[in-house]
Amino acid sequence: NRNTGKWNTGNSNTGDSNTGNSNTGDSNTGDRNTGNSNTGDSNTGDSNTGNWNTGDSNTGNWNTGFFNTTTPEFINIFDKKCKKEIWDKSTKPSFIYFDITEWIYESEMTVHEKNINPSYETSGGYLKKYDYKEAFVNSFIKSSKLDIQLLISLPNFNYKVFENISGISKKMIREKLK
Repeated sequence: NRNTGKWNTGNSNTGDSNTGNSNTGDSNTGDRNTGNSNTGDSNTGDSNTGNWNTGDSNTGNWNTGFFNTTTPEFINIFDKKCKKEIWDKSTKPSFIYFDITEWIYESEMTVHEKNINPSYETSGGYLKKYDYKEAFVNSFIKSSKLDIQLLISLPNFNYKVFENISGISKKMIREKLK
């Protein structure tokens, strides 16, 4: 469903030979991987095994860098050191988990989208891709007041760091809390 590329198994994959959901890149197994040849979930980079790794060739979980095998006791949250255990116990807002692709059905397509995606006639629609910050903001717009409260309650929360990553300003957050 909603795959772009070749030999994908699962949903909302972009690239080739992915198994799982919402992968971008090639030969990923698991969900929400970006890069190539990742096994596990939510990896960014290439050839990671485990979950939530950034970088290449990591095994274990929550590693940043290259060729790491252990799971760190401390991680950086909003650019400050935090015990991973504290992060794990914190309740995260649901809107920080989002897709960078969305299936647009033919009935929802504009004339322009139909012109640039002629295969919609066969597939019944097309897979729309968003850049990272655009997808983040779209998810934020749909969030609840509770989600925003959870966001600012995260360990080490910092408006400036969050805006730099997400494109969501302090003003937008405060408006949502009204």
